[in-house]
Amino acid sequence: MSAIDIKFAGPLCSLQDSGRMGFLRYGVTESGPMDRQAFTILAEMLESETDFNAIEVSLGGLVIRANQTLTLGFCGGDFNLSIDGDALASWGVFTLHAGKSLTIRAGDSGSWGYLGCLGGFDARPWLGSTSSHLASGLCGGYLQAGDQLDVAQVLPREDLICALPIPSFSRFSREVRIVLGPQDGLFSDAVKQALFQDIFTVTRESDRMGMRMSGPSLAPNDALSIPSEAIIRGAVQVPGHGDPIILLADHQTTGGYPKIATVITCDQDTVGQARAGDQVQFVQVSVDDAIQATRDRAAQVKHWISEIPTHRGSLAEKLNRVNLISGVVGPDGISRH
Repeated sequence: MSAIDIKFAGPLCSLQDSGRMGFLRYGVTESGPMDRQAFTILAEMLESETDFNAIEVSLGGLVIRANQTLTLGFCGGDFNLSIDGDALASWGVFTLHAGKSLTIRAGDSGSWGYLGCLGGFDARPWLGSTSSHLASGLCGGYLQAGDQLDVAQVLPREDLICALPIPSFSRFSREVRIVLGPQDGLFSDAVKQALFQDIFTVTRESDRMGMRMSGPSLAPNDALSIPSEAIIRGAVQVPGHGDPIILLADHQTTGGYPKIATVITCDQDTVGQARAGDQVQFVQVSVDDAIQATRDRAAQVKHWISEIPTHRGSLAEKLNRVNLISGVVGPDGISRH
């Protein structure tokens, strides 16, 4: 008997690990989570150090039924979670008892959420990764109703249970920082001015490969003047129609359309959480500023992760960790603690 039965899975739900690294030269993209930051946090919530994987949940939602009692964790966008109708915190670790069903639906914000299991989902790796590449169907592709998942090792742990606040740095921000290039020279000054001064809107033509935005046309002077070359995640590619496309987790490995800019590393995860209709304001930064911003975000995430243990345990256990009364002075004038 499987550990989990998939009762419903919205479009683009899939199993992902940290990604399939080192094979771009062979035409194999990295895949992995759309929001790597949330994925990293989830692994820490479940104290999973190596070979961690999780179900990436799209806006379409997910419903699973447990056949064994499992310790699960969820984070990412602000989704609505419930077990047999009883609401859960959007971010946290919880127990799903055998015979119970977990429902995940889109909430107030965010496009991607991550459902992890203590012990890890059992999946066959390909090129050292269990990440699904949705365009090719590698490692399983899309999850569908009727699919079953096993857990590598069932390890229920009540001591990990917690409800966590959603950190502000994880939410999509209208401002998206970019570094110009590498083919910004193919665009007119007027186009580059529009890139930074005008507002772009995320369209419905977005998936794990890329996010298309509408707004002022950014058509290059000569869209077909460069040879096909390697492409990286975060590149802002502009085809002949002039609508910019931010390349994301399942991006192609090579392409010949010019790239006017690249989204800095720490903003790639949050912009990936944008929904159709959300607005984007591009902000130009230097390479040095981009590096510093990414370092600052890493420190911010590390600090937030260090606070997770303070949210675990029962109310009594939490109170015992807090110094509620201090500085009491007795009748003899001696301070009591």
